[in-house]
Amino acid sequence: MNKENVTMVTEFHLLGFRGLHSFRVVFFYFFLLIYIVTLTGNLLIILLVSTSHQLHSPMYLFLSHLSLSDILFTTTIVPNMLYIIWEEGGTISFAACITQLELFGASIGTESLLLTAMSYDRYLAICNPLRYTVIMDLRLQYQLVIWSWLLGFMIILSLVILICQLQFCGPNVIDHYFCDFSPILDLSCSDTSIIKIEQSVLSIPCILLPFVFIVVTYFYIFHTILKISSTTGRQKAYSTCSAHLAVVCAYYGSLIAIYMAATRGHTFNANKFLSLLNTVGTPLFNPIIYSLRNQDIKESIVNIVRRKQH
Repeated sequence: MNKENVTMVTEFHLLGFRGLHSFRVVFFYFFLLIYIVTLTGNLLIILLVSTSHQLHSPMYLFLSHLSLSDILFTTTIVPNMLYIIWEEGGTISFAACITQLELFGASIGTESLLLTAMSYDRYLAICNPLRYTVIMDLRLQYQLVIWSWLLGFMIILSLVILICQLQFCGPNVIDHYFCDFSPILDLSCSDTSIIKIEQSVLSIPCILLPFVFIVVTYFYIFHTILKISSTTGRQKAYSTCSAHLAVVCAYYGSLIAIYMAATRGHTFNANKFLSLLNTVGTPLFNPIIYSLRNQDIKESIVNIVRRKQH
């Protein structure tokens, strides 16, 4: 293949959601509202954790970074998606597409690893409470946070570097609302088999192993909770991990739904709407779940409101 063909495609055209027509404005303002609520909710959690003394604990440190990951995740996708909805399609440069792909993949990996760190924190707090403060010291907390971010970015970076070496000689139309892996690989005129294999291999430490770890830790958590004699004690122990468990179910539930749709050959439109569960729904639900199901978060919000009133 000659050099002209290699450099032919310098931008991609994203189709977005075709057929909206008169509903385009409604969809635009609906997702704009969701984006604003998502940013507000996650920023509120970061603010609460950084200013409220009762939230200065490992679980809330991990939660604040989970909110930061959600902000990065939704900001990588939604603003450009809003533009595509408004214009009924749009173009994105190759560099911007690759950047979006890196940030999107890194956010997924980081969130998965942070949820794993939070499950380990809950495991220690409930199954090994006497040694909790010794094991989960400040050093380990920051090590878990830093490694979650580093691994999230580095794992996906190796895949993105290989994608940058592919040749794209046309067409350049992506039937999606953002630069996702599969649609980009489908447009390449190079052999993508190695990249697809690497993508599957990298999903093991990034998605599969964290999921297995979370399932195992919650098996021991529930086993320990069931052995607590008092009903009050069981309810208190369960309440400390119920919000995290709900977030885990929402996060991995959306990923499983997307994976099942892809493997069963659903249409791109079905895949796009399922992707909304992950790219728009999860970052929105996380702060809502923690705000509704966590007593410490609710008390911190009430305290801030009372201070403002005085």
